[in-house]
This record gives sequence, structure tokens and C-alpha cells, in this order.
Amino acid sequence: IQDYFESYLKKARYEMIDNGTRFYAEIADLRGVWAVGRTLEECRQNLVSSLEDRFVFRLRRNLLVPNFSFS
Repeated sequence: IQDYFESYLKKARYEMIDNGTRFYAEIADLRGVWAVGRTLEECRQNLVSSLEDRFVFRLRRNLLVPNFSFS
């Protein structure tokens, strides 16, 4: 699971928004996985949380988790 998360976090794009007062991040390969934060670290932590939430949601609904296998 850790490798799965890390592989997608490497694809994350970060940018400053709101005249440089906040950060925005998204993982374009995973629709709906995005986050904001006052600092880059807070934004990254929020992005990890968004990614985890998506992962758990898909598992609970028996939906495909792209590029993940229980090997």
C-alpha cells in the first residue's frame, strides 16, 4: 500500500494560489484527489489524506483501485 501511495504522490502537482497565501495540489491521474493548505507541508498532508480516503472508499465499495494489486 505504501508503494501505491508513494507512486501517486510522486505525480502530484503543487501550486500557490490566493496570491501566494495557500498551496493547492492534485494528482491528475486520480480524479477528485486534491488538497489545499496554508503551507506546502500542510497541503501535502492533506493530499495524502485525500488519497487515503479515495483508496478506502473504493475498497469498501468493491470498486477497482487502479494500478493496485494485493501481491
